[in-house]
Amino acid sequence: MKEIVEEKFKEIFGTEGRFKTYFAPGRVNLIGEHTDYNGGHVFPCALTLGTYATVRQREDRNVNLYSTNFEDKGIITVSLDNLKATESDGWTKYIKGVLWAISEKVGPLEHGFDVIYGGNLPIGVGLSSSASLSVLTAYIINDSFKLKLDATELALISKKAENEFVGINCGIMDQFVITKGKENTALYLNTATLEYEYVPINLENYRILIMNSKKKRSLENSKYNIRRTECETALEIFKQNGLKIHTLGDLTKEQFEENKHLLEDEIIRKRAKHAVYENERTKEAVDALKNNDLIKFGELMLESHKSLKEDYEVSCLELDTLVDAAMQQEGVIGARMTGAGFGGCAISIVKKSKIDKFMQNVRKIYKENCDYYTDIFIVEVGSGPHIV
Repeated sequence: MKEIVEEKFKEIFGTEGRFKTYFAPGRVNLIGEHTDYNGGHVFPCALTLGTYATVRQREDRNVNLYSTNFEDKGIITVSLDNLKATESDGWTKYIKGVLWAISEKVGPLEHGFDVIYGGNLPIGVGLSSSASLSVLTAYIINDSFKLKLDATELALISKKAENEFVGINCGIMDQFVITKGKENTALYLNTATLEYEYVPINLENYRILIMNSKKKRSLENSKYNIRRTECETALEIFKQNGLKIHTLGDLTKEQFEENKHLLEDEIIRKRAKHAVYENERTKEAVDALKNNDLIKFGELMLESHKSLKEDYEVSCLELDTLVDAAMQQEGVIGARMTGAGFGGCAISIVKKSKIDKFMQNVRKIYKENCDYYTDIFIVEVGSGPHIV
């Protein structure tokens, strides 16, 4: 992929001058969904799939942007002197957002640059293509202008861009694991404190498979922000009634059950229940993995999907079909939707010797029930952003 992006750069922007090529991964979340903005725990890992960019510095204050994923849009020029969101920004809103967020932190950048983005990460399927793009841009600027910002600062800048510029009220999980990803490990993160631990992924004779529903969703056009508001409503009700908590992640299951009567609206109660129970499930899942109890880990994955489907209501026919089809197959110990939901991907842990049959059967069931095909691929766990 690196060679493809570099060749495209030469074609679009010419061969004069020095350029650099960078990479930032996507991510898959093993368990802990919709807990990051609720102050809970998450357990994602970075992928070897991701976003590449080839960059060359300019002397003026223009940033010329091109994407191999949106070639019909051509070169889009952004001025460092006019970093305001517009309806016509399209994919470049993530770049403009990072440029704006960094300038808010360190002041205006001295000059612009030419950049071409490309990658092998499917867009809009729950593998954090937008966070990969945002983090990559922040990493490029940090390196190019010698800003000396650390990984946590880059993650927070990328989150600020998505929250305040793009308008997605996402939590910190995606940006954090993408900046701090480490090969062959998942990142166990307390999103309230940003304390984290690398946990080795020892799956022995099993592998993690991603199943792409092919149903794309856009977070800013989905009910994602509504779910966050519903959880904030539940938190405020608890606090008004004397509970000394800062986030829903501060509650245990027992405390939630003792106080759930305070949430008179059934929808609000269900949303809060998922946030609390999913946080507890994530803790249990990490313990299970540390103890090499893959069966327990798989059971918790399935419980997670059930909660996302019934209590949080972010699943859909396509994701449910994939999870159900996966669980019917021999050698499968767990499956669940991953990402924000409303489409995107599901994951499953499958015995190596059964993968070929698994793919064949799940594709067949999915086509019969949803009338189109799914892409299924094996996850390889990668590292954070770097120069390639």
